[in-house]
Amino acid sequence: MSIQPETDRDLVILEHIEQDPDATQASLAAQLGVAVGTINWHIKRLIEKGYVKVRRVERRKLRYIITAEGIALRARLTIDYIQNSFRLYRLVRERVLEALDQVERAGKRSVSLQGDGDVAEVCRLTCLERGMTLNGADGPVLRILGLKIFIDWNGSVESPDTSSLAKEHGDGS
Repeated sequence: MSIQPETDRDLVILEHIEQDPDATQASLAAQLGVAVGTINWHIKRLIEKGYVKVRRVERRKLRYIITAEGIALRARLTIDYIQNSFRLYRLVRERVLEALDQVERAGKRSVSLQGDGDVAEVCRLTCLERGMTLNGADGPVLRILGLKIFIDWNGSVESPDTSSLAKEHGDGS
């Protein structure tokens, strides 16, 4: 159920076109940080599938118009994106809770976090919610690598028991 980069990019392109129908492929490429050819490929695909229409407004200027089917696609992609985001949030939260359970079973009430980004922020907030002291000198380090969380007990790194989580989420990691 995860959003593929291709559909994620389609969603962003549809949103940009809806906000600014006079957007050029170059301006879309600059906003998205991709090559103009990538935008061209996506827009051609969206046009072929009937999600976007193109009209010439000047000799070298085009206007992109989202069709009713395109609006419906944008709505579906938005819902998929939100559902995927919540699924990932719950997965990370369950993994950090399992790690914190192991830390508490070892008699510790403090941890340090190593990592950054959204996953680290979910970990930080979950630690605070559980009453854990962050950056505590006597606790282990929770190392965040992607969606995985490892417990570093003074150089001895272990992964919390996530086998039940992996089965529940269909995730082998």
